[in-house]
This record gives sequence, structure tokens and C-alpha cells, in this order.
Amino acid sequence: MTVPETYGLGRIKVTAITGDEVEMAAQLTGSGFSVSGCSGGGGVSSEGGGGVGLSCGEGPAATINDAMSLKVVKIHDAAAVLRIKPAG
Repeated sequence: MTVPETYGLGRIKVTAITGDEVEMAAQLTGSGFSVSGCSGGGGVSSEGGGGVGLSCGEGPAATINDAMSLKVVKIHDAAAVLRIKPAG
């Protein structure tokens, strides 16, 4: 999925959906990256070449780059509902 340039990320690609987490990868378009509030033990790791990997579970929204809110609303089998909107 494509997100606004102001979020500091390129296209976000869902790479896996497990029973309780959605794994995603995105290219960085800005000079830095921050994430906070991913539930389910979410975290971030370098993907090399200016990319990041995210792993988030259902629950409270994560804040990405202090600009984007990403919430995993529901995970059902191999599908997930994500809600992305401006942070704040």
C-alpha cells in the first residue's frame, strides 16, 4: 500500500500474517525512522538499503515517524485489517 510522502516511508508491503501478528516491510524515504506503541511485542529492524521491517499485533495503534498511526484492527486466518491515518 502507498502512504503519503510526509510519513517518511515508501510503499508498505505485508510480508506475512500469523495468528497474532502482521509483518510488514517498507523503504525509508526520510533520513531517520522511529516507531512506538506496537502491541504484541512489535519492533523494528533494519532491512538494509534503507528499509525497515515492522511486526505488530492487534491492539493500540503504533506511531511511525511521529507522523503516521498504524493500527492492526483485526487478524483473521491469512487476512488482516489495517488502519493507517495521520498521527495525533
